[in-house]
Amino acid sequence: MSFWFTVLRQLGRNLRQTWGSQLMTLLTVSLSVLIFAFFYLVYTNMLTLGDKLGDDLSLIVYLEEEPEPELQEQLNRKIRSFDEVEEIRFVSRAEAYERFAAQLGENRDVLSDMPKDFLPPSIEIVPLKNLRSLNQMKVFSAYLARLPGSLKVQYGQDWVERFYYFTRLLSIIVLLSGTLLILTTIFMVAYTIRLTILGRQAELELLKLVGATNNYIRTPYLLEGFLQGLLGSSFGLCSLFVLFNWIKLRFSGPVLLNLFEFSFFSPTVSGTIIVVSILLCTLGSYAPMQKFLRI
Repeated sequence: MSFWFTVLRQLGRNLRQTWGSQLMTLLTVSLSVLIFAFFYLVYTNMLTLGDKLGDDLSLIVYLEEEPEPELQEQLNRKIRSFDEVEEIRFVSRAEAYERFAAQLGENRDVLSDMPKDFLPPSIEIVPLKNLRSLNQMKVFSAYLARLPGSLKVQYGQDWVERFYYFTRLLSIIVLLSGTLLILTTIFMVAYTIRLTILGRQAELELLKLVGATNNYIRTPYLLEGFLQGLLGSSFGLCSLFVLFNWIKLRFSGPVLLNLFEFSFFSPTVSGTIIVVSILLCTLGSYAPMQKFLRI
């Protein structure tokens, strides 16, 4: 009990003596966590959005003529020979016309003078989820374009490619911001602890001479790193939570935010970020202490 009482008293003394550098370190850790968590939050929500949009993803093969039942069976076998798919639907000219008229709604009168067979027949193919990567979609599309009677293949190529490259860019940014978090937290905490040690070097050497154990000397500084990680990551996540809710409230009007529910981190993810920050800051405080204790 007396050990921890002495350690906590020493911790409070260290914090009072170096409050300026401690505050700067705390702000740096908070900002690093905020930057990393912001991009990671955007990335996870984009992945969720991509999964939801991917549920409705399909390839449409426009045909020259409506296939006969025998040709439909042949096309069905050729498509499934590439890989398993969830569903294959053959859409006739008349069905395509009715769908188009239903989409026009009250404006369907514009079709009154149009023949009901002006739209081409098509095949709608819903791929399996493991076949929905960009490269696989391109290969599958090229294969479908070579089917007998195929005119054109569509699957929203431009949108899929842009979304794919956007998520790739976000993953790179998340990696870089994570690296920034690691470097800044370790460096800033180590620098702060080093300043504290230099300011009390004579006292610490005296403690070693009178028989103080390494744990007794090291523990207050490890607790400093622990508090920096805990408070810094908590402030960073709280700031992001406030920013997240402000954005949702401020931009609740746009269609994208209404169609898809963007969510904040789960308690597990938030806890993981806090724990990792604590470990990094504790590691940052451990390194200079080990160097001092070896002298």
